[in-house]
Amino acid sequence: MARPRQALAALASNRALARVSITWLLFIVSEYAVWIAMLVYAYGRGGATTAGVVAVAQLVPGVVVGPLVSTIADQRSPVLLLVSGYVVQTAGMAITAVVLYTGGPPLAAYGGAVLASTAITATRPGQATLIPALARSADELTAANAVLGWMENVGIVLAGTLTGLALSSGQPGLVFALGAACTTLAAVLLAALRIPPIAVDDGAARPGAMAAVLQGIVILKRRPQPRLLVGLITAQYVLIGALDLLLVVLAISVLHRGAQWSGYLNTAYGVGGLAAGALTITLLGRRLGIPIMFAVATVFLALAATAFAPKPLITLLLVGAVGFGRAVLDTATRTLLQRTVPSDLLGRIFGVVEGLSMAGLALGSLLVPLLTHLGGTRAALIGTAAVLPLAVLLGGRAITSLDAAANVPVVEIALLRSMKHFRALPTPALEGLAQAAQRRIFVDGQTIIAQGDNGDVFYAIAEGEVDVWVDGIHVGLRRRPEGLGEIALVRKIPRSATVVAKGPVVLYALDAEAFLTVVTGHEATRRYVDAVATSRLTGRDPEPPE
Repeated sequence: MARPRQALAALASNRALARVSITWLLFIVSEYAVWIAMLVYAYGRGGATTAGVVAVAQLVPGVVVGPLVSTIADQRSPVLLLVSGYVVQTAGMAITAVVLYTGGPPLAAYGGAVLASTAITATRPGQATLIPALARSADELTAANAVLGWMENVGIVLAGTLTGLALSSGQPGLVFALGAACTTLAAVLLAALRIPPIAVDDGAARPGAMAAVLQGIVILKRRPQPRLLVGLITAQYVLIGALDLLLVVLAISVLHRGAQWSGYLNTAYGVGGLAAGALTITLLGRRLGIPIMFAVATVFLALAATAFAPKPLITLLLVGAVGFGRAVLDTATRTLLQRTVPSDLLGRIFGVVEGLSMAGLALGSLLVPLLTHLGGTRAALIGTAAVLPLAVLLGGRAITSLDAAANVPVVEIALLRSMKHFRALPTPALEGLAQAAQRRIFVDGQTIIAQGDNGDVFYAIAEGEVDVWVDGIHVGLRRRPEGLGEIALVRKIPRSATVVAKGPVVLYALDAEAFLTVVTGHEATRRYVDAVATSRLTGRDPEPPE
């Protein structure tokens, strides 16, 4: 457990990731609370069929919009995508809250909910791109995903409890008002972050949104491991879409406990996810195929068992077990997908995932009324439980080699891409450079570079600050995403300055051969790095690479 503790300690010191974790919690509370409230509202006006139709109406726009808006995370900034999405979510929830409080027409309430749910599709692609850009090591990336998984399950617990209390008092509009407040705060917290785009075109015009989405689809078509992972994530959302409605049916028609119990069942689901937290953090640096299979089996057995145990306490425990398995599955599949997809395509790949997830939710929402019509609630429960095992069977033998392509250094690529030195590099060259980067840690006061020494390493600053001294005079302070040591390498002269760690510092080192091979082989990068060397010797700022 030493590695998990170390990674979590490092994660706690990353203020940007801590802020993202808080906004994720706020988002999850709002997403799940308003989704439950709207399903209950629709169920009360026409049963499972009306609830299913309203669910599909909320989800279908996202199938198209999600992949398109996700390209913003690659080509502009994931922060821009996230903040914009939260602002639109706030507007949609506020509209629905007003309609419900004033007794307005149901169609107006549904319209506000559709606007909010469509904007939700911007959140996960933005999040998936932002986390690698903020993480400082591969272990910290996995730790961040585990912590966000915990936050998601805390949010589900809070959403279920708050929704249950609000519905028991007959105030569904209060749920939407609280959701709007959560997304407003999330937008405010994220707005201060400044993260540059990860994708950079090598002198060519940026592709349009549709072309960018098609690039993501082509990547999935050519790579079996990411394709299988996306299939498992999509199947998971079919399950979730069905489960959202099944919990309402269980609460009202099976357990006969009233609408508020749909919130309490969701609380049990979230508690199960929280219980999975201790397991998901042990996934740091490990192969993830076996945990994925374990999660699929847990979800199947627990959900199928609810068809034969219609008692409140037993149902709560079984729904908790479903939440446990689903949390493990989600963390493992998303982490592995981040490991196997090129960094500059993360946003659009997760945009495709978001579109397919919305399609999965819609399919799951339609699956419950269909199975209920054909065989009743029991058939709906068993049929839904079989979704994930069927996805595994369709994956065939490839399920046993899920980790085979997990060798892309996502964190290193995100760091190097954020540096002006390498911003013009094409993706293959950047990935090769990232593969060669070695993580090094320096303590406060430790000399990193000594003036007059021979230069054989370039350093990229990942975390912390360093003091720069020339002839005993302090000339500057450098921090992420700046670099150190390019002058001696490109000019073939001794080190021109002394660099000392100011507090703990994390650097990524590139040896001279790896650095110069890439730099001299790409004209725009060579010109810029040479200009950086000149500027540091003369004091003039270089123009960024074209």
